[in-house]
Amino acid sequence: PYKSLNVSFGVGDHPGIVKQNRDILCQCIKGKEFVYAKQKHEAQIIILAKNDKVRINTPLAGDAMITDILSKYLVVQVADCQSLLLYDPAQHVVANIHSGWRGSIKNIIGKTIEKMEKRFVCKPKNIMAGIGPSLGPCCAEFVNYKEEIPTDLWKYKDNYNFFDFWTLSRDQLLDAGLLIENIYLSNICTKCNTDLFFSFRVEGTTGRFASVIGLK
Repeated sequence: PYKSLNVSFGVGDHPGIVKQNRDILCQCIKGKEFVYAKQKHEAQIIILAKNDKVRINTPLAGDAMITDILSKYLVVQVADCQSLLLYDPAQHVVANIHSGWRGSIKNIIGKTIEKMEKRFVCKPKNIMAGIGPSLGPCCAEFVNYKEEIPTDLWKYKDNYNFFDFWTLSRDQLLDAGLLIENIYLSNICTKCNTDLFFSFRVEGTTGRFASVIGLK
């Protein structure tokens, strides 16, 4: 069920294979320091700043990471959830957000951009955003949406039980102050493309593919 290039140690794959896959990732990007957070499906944000002396050897738990450190690559692990890559070319700051439906409800996107503003003096109008391959509106069915999804987000539901989290994420980026021309959407549904991506909805026990961003 893991096929190739699974980067997660937490899904039952052999640890040695996962390490090899992570090494392949390092070789492809030619980077040495990759940061893998322990994702919680919450809205906790990890900040790795140049002047942050406690960043080394500190357990990292959260679903978004922000850094201004060169050659530190932020990795999000996904298999239907969204990865959002943010880059501020003015302040030279990057962020990587893991946003599943729980993260969308908690607006981890808006909270991350707010942290970028406060800690790194980023201006939302300068930030570029990319929404990676993830569960599309064609496949994001929530049978129990009345118990799981707040009513103010039901406007993203079609006439059945399918939600458009791509549009929700775009709207959250716009609400945070990003410009529409700086928002890029892959328009690739992971459930529809299991030949290219892992999909928890389709495969159940499966791997996680990496979404990476960093500063050179």
